[in-house]
Amino acid sequence: HLQFHTNYILEAPEERLNLRTNFNSNIGVLKLYPGITPQAVQAITESKVDAIILETFGSGNTTTAKWFLDSLQQAIDSGKIIVDISQCKKGSVQLGRYETSRDLQQMGILSGYDLTFEATVTKLMFVMGLGLPIEESKKLMEKPLRGELTND
Repeated sequence: HLQFHTNYILEAPEERLNLRTNFNSNIGVLKLYPGITPQAVQAITESKVDAIILETFGSGNTTTAKWFLDSLQQAIDSGKIIVDISQCKKGSVQLGRYETSRDLQQMGILSGYDLTFEATVTKLMFVMGLGLPIEESKKLMEKPLRGELTND
C-alpha cells in the first residue's frame, strides 16, 4: 500500500503553467580535493562561464589559502555567480558555521544548502535564463522555488 504524507507535497500554484525554454548552461564546476593547485582553480575561475558550482567539503568548508580566496573573489568581481554545495551524499552547506567557510560567506558566495549537484545545475540554468539582474538571480538561488532545497 502507498501512504502519502501530504504535508510534504507542495500545493499546485494558482497561476497557469508558464513553460520556459530559455536556459543558460554556461556553468563551470570546481570540485575541491586535497592538494588542488592554483592553476586548477584558475582554469575555472578565470574561464568565460557565468556561474560556478563550488563542490566543497562537509558543510561548505574549503582551504583558506590566500590564493584560493583571491581566485574566488576575482570570479565574483567579474560578475560570476558562485554556489557552494557539499560533496557529501547527505547534509547541507552552512556557510559561516566554521571558520573555513566564513570568508566564502563574506565575499558573497551563495549557499546551495542541501541542493544536489544536478538540482544546482538545473536551477542555475533556469535562473540565469530568466535574464534578471545578478542580485535578483542570487536571491532566487538561495530560495526554494519548487521544493528543491531546504534553507531553514
